[in-house]
Amino acid sequence: MALDHPGATGSRPDAVPLGESGAEELLRGICFKTGPPRKVGVELEWLIHDREHPDRPVARERLDGAVEAVRALPLSAAVTLEPGGQLELSSQPADSLMECVGTTAADLAAVRASLGAAGLAPVGLGVDPWQRPRRVLREPRYDAMEAALDRVGPAGRAMMCTSASIQVCLDAGEEEPGPLGLGRRWQLVHLLGAVLVAAFANSPYRHGRRTGWRSTRQSLWADLDPGRTLAPRPGRSPREAWAAHVLDTPVLCVRCDDGPWEVPRGLTFRRWIRTGSPRPPTRADLDYHLTTLFPPVRPRGHLELRMIDAQRGPDGWVVPLAVATALFDDPEAAEAVYRAVKPLAETAGSALAPRNPLWTTAAREGLADPELRAAATACFDAAHPALERMGASDAVRGTVADFADRYVARGRCPADDLPDPDALTDPALLTDPGLLDAPDLLTGSLPPPGPGVSPKSAGRPPCGLESDVPGPPALPPHPGKAASE
Repeated sequence: MALDHPGATGSRPDAVPLGESGAEELLRGICFKTGPPRKVGVELEWLIHDREHPDRPVARERLDGAVEAVRALPLSAAVTLEPGGQLELSSQPADSLMECVGTTAADLAAVRASLGAAGLAPVGLGVDPWQRPRRVLREPRYDAMEAALDRVGPAGRAMMCTSASIQVCLDAGEEEPGPLGLGRRWQLVHLLGAVLVAAFANSPYRHGRRTGWRSTRQSLWADLDPGRTLAPRPGRSPREAWAAHVLDTPVLCVRCDDGPWEVPRGLTFRRWIRTGSPRPPTRADLDYHLTTLFPPVRPRGHLELRMIDAQRGPDGWVVPLAVATALFDDPEAAEAVYRAVKPLAETAGSALAPRNPLWTTAAREGLADPELRAAATACFDAAHPALERMGASDAVRGTVADFADRYVARGRCPADDLPDPDALTDPALLTDPGLLDAPDLLTGSLPPPGPGVSPKSAGRPPCGLESDVPGPPALPPHPGKAASE
C-alpha cells in the first residue's frame, strides 16, 4: 500500500519550472537504474489490533503511545504510520537476501515485543476483517488523496485505512538483454505478479463478512482510480512507457505552503507543464507526483513489487521476499520462470494489470485456478534450488518449502486457512507465543518437529499458519538508496 511520505509542502517560489523534454529525460534517467542485480529490500505493513479484543478499534492516544515507543527502538528499518493506523517497517537496502532477512527479523522481534507490552499485536492480513475505514492521520497529503480517490468510489478510503501488504524491492536489472535484463524483468514482473497475488492471497474478509475474493486487497486496488493504479501500456521500452505513463496520469494534488492542497480534476502532469497553471511545476512536483502513482510494479530506480498481501506468522513475510528475490535475481530461475509464466499473457489479454482477466482471477480464485496453480508450482520449483545457490539458510529454505507443501502443492493460498471472521476474534490468534518467538532465520535454529510432522517437513521451521497473525509494517527499501525516501 505504500503511500509514501515525501515533502510536506509545495515547491519554493523561486524553483525552476520544469519543461516537458526535461521531465521526460528525468523520468528515463531516475526510474530505472541498471546494473547487475545486487540490492534487495522489503516493506512490511501490519494492521495494529488490541490483543484481547482484536475486533475493536484501538484508541488514537493508545496507538500514538505505542508508535512512539516503537520509534524509540534502535531499529535498522524506518518506521512510519499509515493513514488508518497501520504500521510500516522499511528495511534498508541489503547486499543479499540473508542480510535483508536477518536485519528485518531482528527489527520485527523488537517491534512485536514493544507492541506486546502495550497490549497490542501486529496483524498480518491484507485487509482488516472488521474495521471500516477510519483515518487517524490528518495531513494535507491524505486530505488531498482522500478527496481525489473519493471521486471514483469507496475503495480509496478502504485502501488507505484498512489494507496492508508486503512489498519487495529489487534492482531494475542489467541494460543488456537476457534473463536479468531490464526489458525481460519488466515483462516478467507483470505476469509473475499475478502468480504472487494468487499464491499469497490473504484477505478474504471485510466488514465481518466474506467478500468472494481470496485477495480483497487486490480487488480494492483494481477499483481505485485506474489512471493511478494501472500498469503502463506495453509496446515501448520500459523507460519510454513509464515516462509517458507518468506524464499522462492526472495530478493528484498541487501542493502549497498555506491552506489545503488543490485537488484538480483531469489535470495531467503533461498538461500542467504545458499550461503552467495553477503555477508552473518543478522537479520537486514531478518527484512528488511519482509518489502518488500506485501501479502493481513501480519503478523507483529499482522495481517495487506492490501486489502481495501481508502474511500471517512470525516468518510468513520471509516466503514472498525469498521467492521473489530468487526468481528475479538468480539467472537460471529467472529463465525457467519466464518460460513458465509467458503463456499467461494470453489469459491476461490486452487489458492492463491489475484490471485484466489474469489478475482478476488471481485475486478472486487464488491457486484454485488450474493455470495459476501450475505456474506457481513451476515458480516454487525453480525457487528452491535458486535459494540454495544464493546462500539462503536452511531455515529460510525450509520455510519456503513448508509453504509450498501446504499451499502450492494443494492449490490453496493462506486465505483458504482462515476461520470465519467471528473466530478471528479469539485472542489466542494474537497471543500465541510463536508470534513473538520466531525461529532464528539467520542460524537456522529450529524447534523439534511436533507430532504428526511428515518426514518431508521435519527439520523445517513451522509456517505458523494455524493460529498466527503477524507483525509490523515497513516502507520498501530502495536498492542503493535510503529506505525512508
